[in-house]
Amino acid sequence: MEKTLRRELVGTVINATNDKTINVLVETYKVHPKYHKRVKSSKKYCVHDEKNIAKVGDVVRIVETRPLSKTKHFYLKEIVKEAVII
Repeated sequence: MEKTLRRELVGTVINATNDKTINVLVETYKVHPKYHKRVKSSKKYCVHDEKNIAKVGDVVRIVETRPLSKTKHFYLKEIVKEAVII
């Protein structure tokens, strides 16, 4: 039996105030069917962060998993780029 491939997305953390949960904004570009221009679309995901290591502004990689709660279907795989705090 083969293991199915899981979706991996890269996005920015927009909220990290909850315990073990972060909100990630993933932006993608889609081509308009009629005008053939790129249109930016975005979607927010609730992500499970077991160790509470992600902060607002971090760029993270998330992976799809079984439902962990009503809204959480992803978990944090890694932090790609940490936020710059000035």
